[in-house]
Amino acid sequence: MNEPDFRIHAPGMDTGRIIEDIRNTVARKMEEGVYADARVARAERTNLATLRNEDEFLEFYLRCLRDAVFVDINDFEIRERRRGLGPLLVLLKKTIWNLLKFYTYRMWSQQNQVNGLLVTAIEGMDRKYSAKIRAMENRIRELEAGPDRNRDGGNEG
Repeated sequence: MNEPDFRIHAPGMDTGRIIEDIRNTVARKMEEGVYADARVARAERTNLATLRNEDEFLEFYLRCLRDAVFVDINDFEIRERRRGLGPLLVLLKKTIWNLLKFYTYRMWSQQNQVNGLLVTAIEGMDRKYSAKIRAMENRIRELEAGPDRNRDGGNEG
């Protein structure tokens, strides 16, 4: 039952070391926040397991959604790994970025507004329906308690 996720068949390859390196790298990057949206993916993967406790799952999922809702519109460093033409390619990419930045920011800003409104709407609906469900559950408990407990302490004359 403890089968590896994948196998590498090549002479001289230490499969166990490669898999361990991958796992360590992923764990390190998650701690550094490189995979900030990984929690949403984890929520999706564990969806069936957490359906037993829907309140906790929904709370966790909404928290993940809130964390991942906005597109990062900050500038980013443009790098090139290739040598030789690298500096020229970086200059070309920076020029293209500077020409398109205005349009890109407008689009990202609008997308952030839509994303924010959608998350707010979902959270509002969750609060509204959670309150309605609690009120209905309380009413059901009162009705199940019987007619004597629903009247002024059961002391009618």
